[in-house]
Amino acid sequence: MMDGMLRINKLLGDAGVCSRREADRWVADGRVTVNGQPVQMGQRISSDADIRVDGRRIHREERKVLLMLNKPRGIICTARRDERDSVVRFVGYPIRVYPVGRLDKDSEGLLLLTNQGELVNRIMRSGNYHEKEYEVTVDREITEEFVKGMGAGVPVLDTVTRPCKVTKTGTHMFRIVLTQGLNRQVRRMCAYFGYEVKKLKRVRIMNLTLKDLPLGEYREVSGEERAELERLLSGSSSLSWKERHG
Repeated sequence: MMDGMLRINKLLGDAGVCSRREADRWVADGRVTVNGQPVQMGQRISSDADIRVDGRRIHREERKVLLMLNKPRGIICTARRDERDSVVRFVGYPIRVYPVGRLDKDSEGLLLLTNQGELVNRIMRSGNYHEKEYEVTVDREITEEFVKGMGAGVPVLDTVTRPCKVTKTGTHMFRIVLTQGLNRQVRRMCAYFGYEVKKLKRVRIMNLTLKDLPLGEYREVSGEERAELERLLSGSSSLSWKERHG
């Protein structure tokens, strides 16, 4: 790699503009220019180049931000400010942030927001096996067979979910700890066994928990929490399997 030359998606991620995946979409849509010219997918450019998205000059954020939000139902996990119910509009943070992963519109609970693209990838890569914990309420009584079946792996979306920890906490309630993030995974897993999810709440991402954070409120991740998160992420790759292995 040439000194000072980085891929455009990494530069946009490090600038706190978007995730690297979103940056790739912007490049493909022709929204990104470098020194006045359209940029190509995967192109390496200098960090001091004139980088623009939709004509707006991009500058690196000076302060790295990591927020914890107790997301209410009805809020959509998108960074699009033109979406009325988008999470970035709901939070209204003065520095541009975007959500780490997704929590579907009908779900509530812990959602992280940041301006650090590299951090997003290290937390979200399925291959890093980072834990996310949920409290779930379903429409009928939970059986021992259901708990065992959910924990053993369930066929959804042309794959089988990883074995996971499932604990019954009430007649119609259980906790589940996942290490992957398939689309609407918990709801699809429950539906496989004929259960409908009535309430889904994420309570933990790795070492970060909701604790007493009120619904609809957010706060910055504390120094101690951040240090522990960095320790847990120390061996985590921000690259996909394909990027790691060519």
